[in-house]
Formats: sequence, C-alpha cells, structure tokens
Amino acid sequence: MAESARPKIDVMSDEVTDVNPYSRLMALKKMGTVKNYEEIRLYTVLIVGVGGVGSVAAEMLTRCGIGKLIMFDYDKVELANMNRLFFQPHQAGMSKVEAASKTLSFINPDVVFETHNMDITKLENFNTLIDRIVKGGLGNKAVDLVLSCVDNFEARMAINTACNEVNQVWFESGVSENAVSGHIQLIDPGRTACFACAPPLIVASKVDEKTLKKEGVCAASLPTTIGIIAGFLVQNSLKYLLKFAPVTEYLGYDAMSDFFPTFPVKPNPQCDDSNCVRRQQEYQAKEAAKPKIEAVPEEVPEIIHEDNEWGISLVDEYVPDSEEIELAPGVKLQYTKDAQPAEENAKDFVQDTDQSLEDLMKQMKSL
Repeated sequence: MAESARPKIDVMSDEVTDVNPYSRLMALKKMGTVKNYEEIRLYTVLIVGVGGVGSVAAEMLTRCGIGKLIMFDYDKVELANMNRLFFQPHQAGMSKVEAASKTLSFINPDVVFETHNMDITKLENFNTLIDRIVKGGLGNKAVDLVLSCVDNFEARMAINTACNEVNQVWFESGVSENAVSGHIQLIDPGRTACFACAPPLIVASKVDEKTLKKEGVCAASLPTTIGIIAGFLVQNSLKYLLKFAPVTEYLGYDAMSDFFPTFPVKPNPQCDDSNCVRRQQEYQAKEAAKPKIEAVPEEVPEIIHEDNEWGISLVDEYVPDSEEIELAPGVKLQYTKDAQPAEENAKDFVQDTDQSLEDLMKQMKSL
C-alpha cells in the first residue's frame, strides 16, 4: 500500500483559488451550475481496476480536484495497453496502480493517492477491500463512492458482495469485447438492483470467461469508447457527490447506432445475495416509515358571470390545418406548412370580373 500526503483541505487558500490552474473549475460555481463545487476536495472515491476506463476516470477525478483517490489493481502495464489512453510506453512493467499514482500526482499534487496492488477476488485481499471502503476516506471515514472499472465477472461480484455487506453505493461500468459499446450502472443497495440481481449472459450460459481472453490482445481498446464511458461515469459521480443534478441509474452506449438507452433498474426480491435482500427490506421499511403526504386537489374558483342578456359566448373555432407530426418522442412541429400551392391561395383573395382595367382604376380613384 502506498499513500501520498497533501496539505490540509478544510479551507481553500487564496493561492489555490487564485493561482492553482484547477481553480478554473470554480467557474462552475460562478456560473451557478454547481454552487458547492469546492466541496469536491472533501470526498474520497475508491476505484477498482485502473485499466482502460478506470485510469481515465481516475485522471478525470484528479483534474476535477477530488480529495482522495484509492486505487486497486493487480495487473502490470504492458505495451498492449498503449492502444488505450493514459499509460505510456516507458511505464511498461510497472504495476498499473504505481504508474497511475505517479502520473496523477504530477497532474494534481493536491490529491491524496492510496494504491493497492492486489487481486480483490482472493479472500485475504477481499478483507482489505472491505477495510478501505469502511475506513479509507478522509479522516478515516467511509469512502463516499466506489467505482468498478474491472473487466471480469468475478471481480464485479467481489465488489458487489463487499458493497452489499457494508451498504456502500457504487457504480458498475464496462466496455464490450468489440470495443464499440459500454454502460454505467448506479447500484444503491436495497433501492436499485445489485449486480447479482440479474446475472449476465456469460454466467447464464456457463461459459468460462477466462477462455475469452486472447494472449497479447487488449480487449475494449478503442480510446474513443473508453473516453465516452469514463466521461459518463465521472459525470454521474460528480452529480452524486455534489448533488447538482439527477443521477442516472443505467446509461448505455452503442456506437454502431449512436443509441443511448437509459432506464431505472429495480432490485430482485429473490436475489442470490442475502445482503442484497436484507438491504431491500431495510429500504422498504424506511420508505414505509415516511409520513404519507396526501395530494390536496387544487381548488378551481367558480366563475360567476354577470347577466348575459344576449346569450353571447366564446367558442374556440380553431381547426388545425393538419394533424401534428411527432418527429421523435416528445418532439413535435409547432406548425406545418400549408400544402396548398400559392396559385390556389391567391384565388381566395382575387375575384374574377368583366370590368376593364380603366374602369377598375376609376373606382380606385373615387374611393
């Protein structure tokens, strides 16, 4: 384990706010987009997997001025990783967490970095993961968010088990083997589905995922897709931490059709993870204990008219020229162009007459 120190973060000094290049992010506060942006320095994020998506997400959070980053990974940097972002050829042979920590500390030395070069799927290392989730935050508090950026089912299940056990909110993310699609998913134990609630196809089909890995080939290697998914992940992490906008529960991306599916994911009451079921029961009990707010029907004032001796009433006689055309869900044309030719429209305003032009001019002069 390695950890770098940095100055006290309670108050941002004038030097930080005025001179530090990262203070440019304070423009978000000045514009009213994120009113409490400086609070980002008080939060701790734990990232498991600093490969394609994880390393880019770590860099984004570092540039955003996160208070502390805890990184777990057990792989080394290889030349095959150079088709991704972040890592550099001279780092080949270094552990990914060591390489990431050195690079990120140059980008923003104001962040505290803690690294663990270990496989979390092993029992002795799994306990370390639990400990750092519970005590790894600034001030020895629990971390504020966990990001899963791993590339295998076994590691995702280990993170899922740990977060369900300690009731920790986390984001699961991934990029497909063909490198042109990916997703992020918020997992709030008890409120949303956990990773075990709906096992992926590879598990249902009982295929050993280790057989899918190819020697010397780096899957999910398009830097474009990696950057997009990492951006979605960090953007929603910021929204969750700073609470300046709704957080998506699931957001997908398909580059082949530019399709971005998003929808809520409900938990499975028959989930195989007993801690998930327990968190669901706790959440339901908490919701049931909330005071019920009955909707009060809006009172419509009675309209009283004076005596209407002549029986005059207002009637809406507007008839649209054509039916409204829906271009996309929720998008309609404000008006449609009249399909009638201009020549036919002119007939409504010009009348045929047997009078000569001279007679018409005389009538005009007499008006």
